[in-house]
Amino acid sequence: MAEPLIYELSRAGCPPFPLPDPDVPLSELPQGLTREDLPLPELPESEVVRHFVRLSQLNYAVDIGFYPLGSCTMKYNPKINEDAARLPGFAFTHPLQDPETVQGNLLLMYELQEWLKEIGGFAGVSLQPAAGAHGELTGILIIRAYHLHRGDKQRTKILIPDSAHGTNPATTSMAGFTMVKLPSDERGNVDLESLRAECDDTVAGLMLTNPNTLGLFEEHLQEVIDLVHGCGGLVYGDGANLNALLGVVRPGDLGFDVLHYNLHKTFSTPHGGGGPGSGPVGVCERLVDFLPGPIAAKVEEGDDEMPPLFGLIMPAKSIGRVKAFQGHFGVIVRAYTYIRMQGAAGLRAVADHAVLNANYLRVRLHDTYHVPYDRICMHEFVAEGRWDDAPQVRALDIAKRLMDYGFHPPTNYFPLIVHEALMIEPTETETKETLDAFARAMLKIAEEARRDPELLKSAPHETPFGRVDEVRAAKQLILRYQPESQG
Repeated sequence: MAEPLIYELSRAGCPPFPLPDPDVPLSELPQGLTREDLPLPELPESEVVRHFVRLSQLNYAVDIGFYPLGSCTMKYNPKINEDAARLPGFAFTHPLQDPETVQGNLLLMYELQEWLKEIGGFAGVSLQPAAGAHGELTGILIIRAYHLHRGDKQRTKILIPDSAHGTNPATTSMAGFTMVKLPSDERGNVDLESLRAECDDTVAGLMLTNPNTLGLFEEHLQEVIDLVHGCGGLVYGDGANLNALLGVVRPGDLGFDVLHYNLHKTFSTPHGGGGPGSGPVGVCERLVDFLPGPIAAKVEEGDDEMPPLFGLIMPAKSIGRVKAFQGHFGVIVRAYTYIRMQGAAGLRAVADHAVLNANYLRVRLHDTYHVPYDRICMHEFVAEGRWDDAPQVRALDIAKRLMDYGFHPPTNYFPLIVHEALMIEPTETETKETLDAFARAMLKIAEEARRDPELLKSAPHETPFGRVDEVRAAKQLILRYQPESQG
């Protein structure tokens, strides 16, 4: 039975929850912002708390079980990160305080910038972007500013492989460029001939996800980068899949000019529920002056008697602010804690185990689920959720049935170049026992698809809510509660 809405629990005349007296002077609100009637539910505090706790227990979370969402890197979030973010000196400071009163905050930001530079192999980093897609937009705006500063106004094209993240085309359009799609070859790499045909003096850059969304490392990466650089373009790296590269290879060393880091993926800060995320951007030496600002900097060197003084500076040719204040500071604290706890050896182990886990699952499943690009993968792989001898069953049905086995579904229908795609990323934090249980569930579902396809078509059966009519929900939006008497 569905949980009733809090309005439906309301009882007229119930003693209201006592609100504290305001601690600021009262003032009149502007006309038009108030309503004569605001029928808030009337309930005692205990029932309000119980209602929302019951709702929270219906949610799936990484603290409850395995979250194999491909490309999203839904790894376990160590609780020490939360402790650090809740330290009073971080939690109760304000971004408008005098820099001299928040030296600890600025030091943390400066050190995180330095660590991200080292991890990515870049000359400069800005922590401002609020999420991965925001980091993408920032990176492409930096590329745009660089070309305009040089007078290269004819550079209007951004090249995007068909295995790229779905936000890349939107980023390109928002930055004022024209997108040119590049096909993949039979092994899941960028098709070199197609790339070579597009490389001319109208190319502003290439947006490249590496490893790509098939979970594959570009086998001809150096040639791809050389072709783009050879025609005067820049190479943007989508860092969403950096979990596979930590401590193994630095994108800057490979020739990437700009890259965003997903702190809410690679560096274990909370991911889901709408954010907040964080997408810092790293750049090569020739792009440092175009970074968004302000960025944390050491404005005075220290000595034996005084520590260094940190402040905020604006790069000389900055594209300006892309976020109010200094980004999502609480997320930044969590990522700093994670990196500091891991150290260099720990970050390398993250990548090693993420790749090992993904390949273990790939091999366990590839005889039952067709993997169209079946070669050594990085942190994730993409299988097809369909069989010729079970034509009624689709990837969506497999995903819904997985919920009955207690697992969150993998990413569905992405990337688009794989039919009925199931994009599976185990991350490094899952045990072999969890991976085996997931594999057994997937193999069992494959048997069910042939024996009783309707079982999958009508799944899930064991969850608080059954299958939702997503088309109807999208077309007939219900954005607020309305009593039945109001229609």
